[in-house]
Amino acid sequence: MLTIHAAPLVLPAGAAPGMDGAVEDGAFVDGAVVVDGDRITTVGPYEDAVDSAPGARVRRWPGVLTPGLRQWHPLWLLRQCYHPDPREAGELGEQPLWGERLAALGDLTETRWSGSVRRGVQRMLRYGTTAVASPGARFRDPLVATAVARSGLTVVGTTGAPGTLLGERPDLDPFAEGYDLAGTVHGPLTVGGRADLAVFDVPDETALLERGAVTCVATVLAGRLVYRSR
Repeated sequence: MLTIHAAPLVLPAGAAPGMDGAVEDGAFVDGAVVVDGDRITTVGPYEDAVDSAPGARVRRWPGVLTPGLRQWHPLWLLRQCYHPDPREAGELGEQPLWGERLAALGDLTETRWSGSVRRGVQRMLRYGTTAVASPGARFRDPLVATAVARSGLTVVGTTGAPGTLLGERPDLDPFAEGYDLAGTVHGPLTVGGRADLAVFDVPDETALLERGAVTCVATVLAGRLVYRSR
């Protein structure tokens, strides 16, 4: 089914070569991306999107639409952190547990680790993540490899990755690494490319960098709406 995702487009340099139209503060005003299956067919003004896809479902989003984001440290976040089950929230809270708090849980069974990894992947999607990095663009850990493959996340190599995590705790927000939008997105939005998109409830790129990916309201992975907050 054809779907039009309508919102101001915030696109890093080179994200939409040759695209014409009114641009304000780095955002393409009244923009849209047309998705057919798992591919992008149009990137540009909303009027052009409607003309190119008559009868398409229209999803209008608050905030701005960007390419999907890349998480540099998925293995660390998924295997050095425990993501509590919602049923454990009263005891363990809702945030990833690591270090001493993880050690306090004792030896976790493979079943419990498997559930944690699946929840960690789902929580990455809540932050607009559509790609995860690993050496050789593959995961050797079977629990992670299986969960990532089932999710549809793209696995990319680690060229250009920071050497260590920044800060004192793990962070599901890809912007926590300190990169700007161009350094955080997985790739451009291009006609014929895979439809990996994210929508953030902020007015512009400056606000997105200040507030981070916690503002994500929707994640589209290979054309599928895999997360929405409203």
